[in-house]
Amino acid sequence: MDAIDVLVDAFGRAQDDARRAVDGLTADELSWRADAEANPIAWLVWHLTRVQDDHVADLAGTEQVWTADGWARRFDLPLDDASIGYGHTSEQVASVRVEDPALLTGYLDAVHERTVAYLRTLSGDDLDEVIDDRWDPPVTRGVRLVSVVDDDIQHAGQAAYLGGLVRRRR
Repeated sequence: MDAIDVLVDAFGRAQDDARRAVDGLTADELSWRADAEANPIAWLVWHLTRVQDDHVADLAGTEQVWTADGWARRFDLPLDDASIGYGHTSEQVASVRVEDPALLTGYLDAVHERTVAYLRTLSGDDLDEVIDDRWDPPVTRGVRLVSVVDDDIQHAGQAAYLGGLVRRRR
């Protein structure tokens, strides 16, 4: 297995975990917060997908799926189209309400498809390319991709945990 295959597998696992977290939940359950400041499942899955979309589009030099494929209009959130969730206030987190879980998983699937297509254009040598020298050590394409998939997996795990809590409350 080469490094590209490992990344494809890791992003696929993050997608599967996030889909399972959303599966069978209602809009109210997706928006449930463990406390007033906690992130709900809808926000977590939206955020992990936005981060992946933003970062992979930047690496690929393409427009994000969010705007290019009309997902921003479909979600119709009271947020700037460039928002990916970093630094969101509690009110902004609450504003990410999704009435149809299929909207959330549809965007997740579209971003995953674009990510895999991008990964398939890369070679192992491409992963060693320095893409951000503002850090010490400089960040390579491979390190950035691992960072994104790590963030995705963490948030998918958080969403899965919350999903378990929500399902117990039924």
